[in-house]
Amino acid sequence: MFHGQNRISAVHGTNHWIPFTESEVDAKEKFESHFMSDFLAGKITPTVKKQGDLFDTPADTTVQGQSIVFSPEAQAVMDAGRRLWRYYHGQPKANPNASFYDIRLHFQGTKTTKSGKQQMNTESSNETYTALITDLRQKMKLLAKHIEPKVYEYGFLKN
Repeated sequence: MFHGQNRISAVHGTNHWIPFTESEVDAKEKFESHFMSDFLAGKITPTVKKQGDLFDTPADTTVQGQSIVFSPEAQAVMDAGRRLWRYYHGQPKANPNASFYDIRLHFQGTKTTKSGKQQMNTESSNETYTALITDLRQKMKLLAKHIEPKVYEYGFLKN
């Protein structure tokens, strides 16, 4: 949702990855999708296949939805992201379904490379945006440090 290389853009269809509700970010219009905010709030109850014997037909079981409980580091990322989204939605031409990529593009703009490609600028002249994105990136680094030991412990990466 907040990854810097996330090129999910609302121009390519419905953005299902907005982790906030309209009221949380003071959006002027209704979002097309509430999937991620509903999932985080535990409003979506997934269906899970229960495994039996090798020859049994798996039974579908509905799992009771529970809201996601974030670590303090993850909550800090969500709070910083919410502040950034809220600032974006205060802009005159804010797209209600904007993704993190769209928000960065809005404030940072693009440049044409020597090869003729459009590339997002690395900086913005908007001081408020710069402070908000810097805060978000700092919080994401702290979250990464918090998660890193578990990545190795659970075998996602080998030492």
